[in-house]
Amino acid sequence: MHGHKTWFFPDGDLPAAGDVEPKGHESLVVLNPGSTDATIELMVYFTDRPAVKISGLTVLAERVRCFRLDKPLGPDGWQMPFGQYAMKLSSSAPVICQIGRMDRTPDVAYYTVMGFPADD
Repeated sequence: MHGHKTWFFPDGDLPAAGDVEPKGHESLVVLNPGSTDATIELMVYFTDRPAVKISGLTVLAERVRCFRLDKPLGPDGWQMPFGQYAMKLSSSAPVICQIGRMDRTPDVAYYTVMGFPADD
């Protein structure tokens, strides 16, 4: 088995898009190396509002999927607000997760960070 069913991302900070390409954004990247599809649920935490649960996300078996956090998420099309957040990912199958961030600053910065896998 590769991966975990629970991941935490304690330091999210969705940047403003900016006015040049590529636009500033964050992406949640989920790799499902297993032989069964993974049903994903996200719990998003904020400093100034109640947490939000997003269900209905899927990553097919032996596939990778990128969820752009500046785009609508889930079947209800929930939109992540700009600014600080933290996130818990729960999966029906073991997966591997990371966040990628594109900051729109004068010297464009892009980086990725692995989530913290919880013991399942």
